[in-house]
Amino acid sequence: MIRFFFKLVLCLLLALAAGFAYLALQSGDPVYTVYEWISPARFQQYDRLIRAVAAEHDLDPMLVKAVVWRESRFDPQKYGSARERGLMQVSEKAANEWARESKIDNFHVEGLFDPKTNLEAGAWYLHRAFEHWGNQPDAMPFALAEYNAGASRAQRWGGGDGAAAMPARAFLSNIDFPGTRKYVDSIIARYQFYKRRGRM
Repeated sequence: MIRFFFKLVLCLLLALAAGFAYLALQSGDPVYTVYEWISPARFQQYDRLIRAVAAEHDLDPMLVKAVVWRESRFDPQKYGSARERGLMQVSEKAANEWARESKIDNFHVEGLFDPKTNLEAGAWYLHRAFEHWGNQPDAMPFALAEYNAGASRAQRWGGGDGAAAMPARAFLSNIDFPGTRKYVDSIIARYQFYKRRGRM
């Protein structure tokens, strides 16, 4: 009798594992999905804040979350190799521009380790990049490249100030920084993953 119950429990566990594996594979990104199941708090703890900040800056929250995922893997204390800080890996220069434009007195760069401050500064900078490329039919790759590599490089890859329309594929082929090309591709893929499943 004990052997029967042991086999039954084992079969149920195997069926459950197979079900989870099937769902993970169906998600389109099984590794991300499994990590999200293991640590839901880490992957979802900033969702409400991301939605609020994205709405304030007229950005898709799924895109903002994709940038956060790529930049910091949701670690608000991340310190980048070029001294970028926080969830969206905002540079000191970009943060100071944001603080000046937003009329924030006594801003200190260490404030970028605060999730709300970081998301505000990063979303402001990303929104500004989208505004630079507003004439493009698909501004996303242009704006993401600017967010990663700076406006002057993005303008060089875009053939100038962005006034003339350019296919996104042509722009991407002009990017001569492999890291930036990979950066743009990975964020767009993560954004599309969120869109396909219908949630962040």
